[in-house]
Amino acid sequence: MRAGAQPSPHATERGLAVAVGARSRDGHRQATYQDVVDAPPHKIAEIMHGRLYLSALLAPLPASVRTRLCATLGARFDLDRKRPDRWRIMHWPEAHFGGSPGKDVLVPDIAGWRRARTPTLPDNYFTIAPDWVCEVLSPSTRKLDLGEKRDIYAREGIPHLWLVDPLAKSLETFALEASKWRPLARLSGDADVCQPPFEAIRFPLNDLWDT
Repeated sequence: MRAGAQPSPHATERGLAVAVGARSRDGHRQATYQDVVDAPPHKIAEIMHGRLYLSALLAPLPASVRTRLCATLGARFDLDRKRPDRWRIMHWPEAHFGGSPGKDVLVPDIAGWRRARTPTLPDNYFTIAPDWVCEVLSPSTRKLDLGEKRDIYAREGIPHLWLVDPLAKSLETFALEASKWRPLARLSGDADVCQPPFEAIRFPLNDLWDT
């Protein structure tokens, strides 16, 4: 998400849009990092396979879920300086994938890096793949989260993926095995969450919902 130019004529208020750039082999125009920089401030800008996607900021319900999960994990794994296995837990970090900065630019809803792999924060964006990502599904981004975005996470070798569905009040967890996502659990109702890579703690799934 960047301040700058006016919205692309292809942008939609519902979430996803493909912006323009240099022509690529599949007939779409190749996006560059400058398109991300120039994106309107009320949009999240991501580049996947040469296309620029603009999505709306999260609506109150998924935003609340993201905030609660980030706070729950951050309090135990990020802020606790006594933990030997500390993490960096943050929402909406910018991560560059695909071998060269700007080739694929993704903004996970929440992501975590083990501190051993990221002793210091980057100046601008991450070029080290996270150790865990979580997407909070919403109508405007569900298709992208379950499609291209999840495929890129697998390609980059991210070990753990969580998908939270605020409408279904469910959590699905996955582990990467042989470059494919293996389902670990689907939790709903009053289940407790104790899932990799954060199985060192347990918390009620209901804590994520605005009840």
